Amino acid sequence: MNIRQILLDVDKALERPSVIEIAGAIEKVEGVEGVSIIVTEVDMETVGMEITIEGENLIYDKLVNAIENSGAVVHSVDQVACGKRMITPVRRIR
Repeated sequence: MNIRQILLDVDKALERPSVIEIAGAIEKVEGVEGVSIIVTEVDMETVGMEITIEGENLIYDKLVNAIENSGAVVHSVDQVACGKRMITPVRRIR
């Protein structure tokens, strides 16, 4: 499967690793062309983040290993895009 984009819900400890360290670890994974990290929540001990990763033929397990080896934890996959081309998602109004 050609994973081209993936959005992950990730938490890290407040002090370490830094967001830059996490981005650097992800960027080293084969196939990664870009990484975007948005801090979504900060509390007394943890920082919640949305991490968007783009590239060609991304391997989920390698991405998770890079994130976890840097000291953060993946909670969920919130979005994934696969295939020969990118598709712009259409949101339904409910």
